[in-house]
Amino acid sequence: MATTASPVNGMAVHRPTAGILWMLGSGFAFVGVNAIVKCLGQSLPSTEAAFLRYALGLVFLIPMLGPILRNRYTPRGVGLFAVRGLVHALGVMLWFYAMARIPMAEVTAMNYLSPVYVTIGAALFLGETLALRRLIAVFAALFGVVVILRPGVQEISHGQMAMLAVAVFFAASYLIAKRLSDEASPAVIVAMLSIGVTIALAPFAAAVWVTPTLHEVFWLFLTAGFATAGHLMMTHAFKLAPVTVTQPVTFLQLVWATATGALFFAEPVDGWVILGGGIIITAVSFITWREAVIKRRRVTPVVNEMKG
Repeated sequence: MATTASPVNGMAVHRPTAGILWMLGSGFAFVGVNAIVKCLGQSLPSTEAAFLRYALGLVFLIPMLGPILRNRYTPRGVGLFAVRGLVHALGVMLWFYAMARIPMAEVTAMNYLSPVYVTIGAALFLGETLALRRLIAVFAALFGVVVILRPGVQEISHGQMAMLAVAVFFAASYLIAKRLSDEASPAVIVAMLSIGVTIALAPFAAAVWVTPTLHEVFWLFLTAGFATAGHLMMTHAFKLAPVTVTQPVTFLQLVWATATGALFFAEPVDGWVILGGGIIITAVSFITWREAVIKRRRVTPVVNEMKG
């Protein structure tokens, strides 16, 4: 990910404060997405709600029509776009399902697992080196999941199992995106993801379709707007500051999600979730820092890049 800001006299300039502020704004936008989906609850089937969120969000792709139409598509690229759309769609459906059933803080904390799975997947499928220190960080993150779930002490809910799968699907989506990096520009890859997910979700939504109210359509359109704004602000943050500066800011979302859940949805603050999330956050931060030290290009994604 690019870490340079606007050039001055040919020199790249970092603006870490501005980058942090953009990332803070991105975090608020994504927590807004979570809060709206939580508020809608189970009024619509999760597959339908996910489909409407993406279908309504296609309006935000209108400025992208030029690059989409001009891109040269190969059979390999089309296949990868299709597979990624399906994989990401499965993750989105499960994310909507989990959000309606478990606390926001728990969803947020477990979503941080995606970069860990990407690290494992990059080592298994992309030939990336998994050094001992990174391997220890991976195990630490998985231990954080055990702290959150506490198997044997409490029953693991369907929502929690869904979130475990969400992180896997989103990680797979990111790894496919890396394969697509030589097929299209980042903007086209992002746009094609939205189109692919919408198409993939359509039959699932049709199977359980319930006519939505105008109220529900409005809030799902707002969700799409918040998600788009969050991704745009995150992109600005990457342009202005190094990922080692901006990524730790994304973890404040766990604090905001916990506060939002407690204040607006009467969700109790679970110390185990905070502790487990903190362990995962520390592990992901270490992996990201090591990647920044070892390589110029980043392997581990920022968590919110994979959000619905």
